[in-house]
Amino acid sequence: MAIAAHRTHPALFLRRVVQADLAVSAAAGALQLAAAEPLARLTAIDAGFLRGSGLVLMAWVAFLGWTLSRRTIAAPLAWTLIAVNLAWVAASVLVWLEGAIAPNTLGTVYVLAQAAVVAVFADLQYFGLRRLRRG
Repeated sequence: MAIAAHRTHPALFLRRVVQADLAVSAAAGALQLAAAEPLARLTAIDAGFLRGSGLVLMAWVAFLGWTLSRRTIAAPLAWTLIAVNLAWVAASVLVWLEGAIAPNTLGTVYVLAQAAVVAVFADLQYFGLRRLRRG
């Protein structure tokens, strides 16, 4: 039934992906802000770095909330979402590869899993944008 709704309302798919992005980003940001010290001990990622990225995530959550308050998600706005998500993926991988952080194995998994999830959101947002164009 939900699939049929997406076929008749292509904008709904993109909106749902943005809602999921908001929920996951809010959860990750809240975790990094509320539990930076324990998370730092588990991952060997500096607590200040975790708090900083948590704050960035909360700003992203605010932007996603603003996006969802729009009547429609116009193509330029969708492209912005995709670009910011891809920038997060690149930054996540670069801080790890360049040694800006020196996580342990669990920390590496945390950073790369987060990057992978965000890459999926970027891909789904692009898919949603293409559906809007065809719709």
